[in-house]
Amino acid sequence: MTTDFYFAATMYSILVGGGLLYGVRAALKGRARHERVERDGGSAFVGKPFMEFGYWLMAPVVALLDRLGVTPNGVTVFSLWPAAGAGVAVAFGWFGLGCLLATTAAMADIVDGLLARRQGVSSDAGEALDAAVDRYSEFFFMTGLLVYYRGVLPLLLLSAFVLLGGYMVSYATVKAEALAVPAPRGNMRRSERAVYLFFGAGFTPLCELLAGPSRPLLVRQAPMILAIVIVAVVANASVVRRFRAIIATIRQREAASVAEAKPAAVVDEQRAAPADGPVRLMQ
Repeated sequence: MTTDFYFAATMYSILVGGGLLYGVRAALKGRARHERVERDGGSAFVGKPFMEFGYWLMAPVVALLDRLGVTPNGVTVFSLWPAAGAGVAVAFGWFGLGCLLATTAAMADIVDGLLARRQGVSSDAGEALDAAVDRYSEFFFMTGLLVYYRGVLPLLLLSAFVLLGGYMVSYATVKAEALAVPAPRGNMRRSERAVYLFFGAGFTPLCELLAGPSRPLLVRQAPMILAIVIVAVVANASVVRRFRAIIATIRQREAASVAEAKPAAVVDEQRAAPADGPVRLMQ
């Protein structure tokens, strides 16, 4: 669809224009370091420079919203609307529009945290709201893919595994924290999944335009399908690695507790025994 390509082209313009400006900035002043990026770190799938670029790009937006008196929770709730719109767009095959709306929602997700820290109003309640909205936003986009690929069983199943992997990656972190176990980092966290899926959606209209309507679906929508395959495989492999690490840590902790308890039990037995040895019963 030519119209959908225009929405995708808007994303290309923002990405290329912002990238050029950031390149000039990096050449003159170095990379735009950010404390959250330094704390969380990048991964093999989304590196630190790309994350720093995203935070740098959002800095003027955060400053403007702060001057306008916008609240972080307001930004969080607002992000639900473009996220829901992205799901509807993708369900109808408008991948360019879906990418534009989903990216808007993702940018709002970055902005709300930065705005909260700028205003000094960060709180556990705000984090809880943000986490809930993140889950809904991801659900909207993936449901759109499930609806669109409902007639192609392999792609339907892969999309379902993307949704499953996304939720299980987050669940592994929550479960580790609940069990007081250091949460393994793993791959395909939400920001990484978003980058791959949104890029896949954004480049699909260009691929469709170049390939033409007569080519097979796997060719016309290769970027979206490739993104789904990568995220489905890597996210679920990451879940397995995470839970293996969590279970191994718990077993080590339990073994250490048993080892510490054994000497104490021996001491208690020695204290309970009479000093002159056991009493023999007379026949």
